[in-house]
Amino acid sequence: MPLPALRERARAVAPPPSLEDALRAPGVGVIAEVKRASPSKGPLAPDLDAAAQVRAYLDGGAVAVSVLTEPDRFHGSLADLAAVAALGSPALRKDFVVDPYQVWEARLAGAAAVLLIVAALDEATLAALHDEALTAGLSVLVEVHDDAEVAAARRIGARIVGVNARDLRTFAMDRDAFARLRPQLPEGCLAVAESGVRDADDVRRAAADGADAVLVGESLVTAPDPRAAVAALVAAGRTAGTTGRTRHP
Repeated sequence: MPLPALRERARAVAPPPSLEDALRAPGVGVIAEVKRASPSKGPLAPDLDAAAQVRAYLDGGAVAVSVLTEPDRFHGSLADLAAVAALGSPALRKDFVVDPYQVWEARLAGAAAVLLIVAALDEATLAALHDEALTAGLSVLVEVHDDAEVAAARRIGARIVGVNARDLRTFAMDRDAFARLRPQLPEGCLAVAESGVRDADDVRRAAADGADAVLVGESLVTAPDPRAAVAALVAAGRTAGTTGRTRHP
């Protein structure tokens, strides 16, 4: 449908819960991801039932859910997003968002937030999409990988910034990326450690480096018991949040 009609329909949907508020809860929150496949690993959970998976995540204590909606390389869909958002927890549309239409698709599906990847956008488009999402009543997770991208996030006034430890060009992991970039993030923003978080030790490390939340996908969709896997991460985040977690301005 035309964008004006999509906006009108999306605005008629009940406002979503706030991802930003969920991430401000005490401790290091866990954003658990629905991820059927990835370009680097191929199929991970091709037969996954998104709603059932997320019920397990929420039972384990996840504060929010990330849903891959890109169909070709991640085998995701807006149907997964809508099914997850209907469960009532803040849902993030994780995709290569490059157009306002995708923002309003997310809003219509019940999403609470969208992902904007700085590496995929010129700064004018990044700023315009950030403003569009806020106008739609959505939170925005702005993803960065290096110093220049952090500077762009600062200039657009990002309130939630995710540091992705995976290089999108080579798929190589840099496990020191979050610790290195955290002190440069915008003042007062919420900081999310993305990629490479596999277990409680990784959550504690992210907490010590100043994370407000971790985003975890592969280790959860491949876990035999996703509820227990999330619960272990949540317990580590709760403990870290009360025993010496580093806080940044």
